[in-house]
Amino acid sequence: QVQLVESGGGLVQPGGSLRLSCAASGRTVSSYTMGWFRQAPGKEREFVSSIKWEDGMYTSYAGAVKGRFTISRDDAKNTVSLEMNSLKPEDTAVYYCGTAPLRSIGIRESEYDYWGQGTQVTVSS
Repeated sequence: QVQLVESGGGLVQPGGSLRLSCAASGRTVSSYTMGWFRQAPGKEREFVSSIKWEDGMYTSYAGAVKGRFTISRDDAKNTVSLEMNSLKPEDTAVYYCGTAPLRSIGIRESEYDYWGQGTQVTVSS
């Protein structure tokens, strides 16, 4: 049974920072593509970032978050994190952690076979 549990969401002012974490069980994060997606009210779920190791560490970012967000992995703790800086109101969404087979690039929702329950991030003054 694969389970992903996100944490770290909350309310933050514009320009602030948050660190999201995703704890995995039933699957070793180092052997799979791991990713973060988000869904704002009234919008479809969209790609945020992904990370995988395949003859080197590969990370991908959506254009809207590149340079502000950083994805990382802690193999010892079997967790994936998303450091979010310079947050904007448009970053407000429910953030989901997902896992996909290692062959996946990780930028399409359809590649993922397991998801967490999501954590709310609200950026507002």
